[in-house]
Amino acid sequence: MTEAKVAQIHALLTAALAPEALVVTDEGHKHAGHAGEGKGHFHVAITAAAFAGQSPIKRHRMVYAALECMLPDGIHALAIDARAPEELKK
Repeated sequence: MTEAKVAQIHALLTAALAPEALVVTDEGHKHAGHAGEGKGHFHVAITAAAFAGQSPIKRHRMVYAALECMLPDGIHALAIDARAPEELKK
């Protein structure tokens, strides 16, 4: 089930933001015994040209917009590391 969610997150972000790099990690194991356990805790590390010149808040909003269809039932918590390609070259 979780592998399917990881694949869906990857597909949605790829379609919406055409990332140069994207890693989606299931972090559900870190939340055993906490509220929302088993409901989808993920970390997204994404590098995309679409983030160039955008504030961190705008970048997060872009990721959430791409994943909107999963938010009600597929994602309980989402950690986001969103960068523009030029930020990695510094």
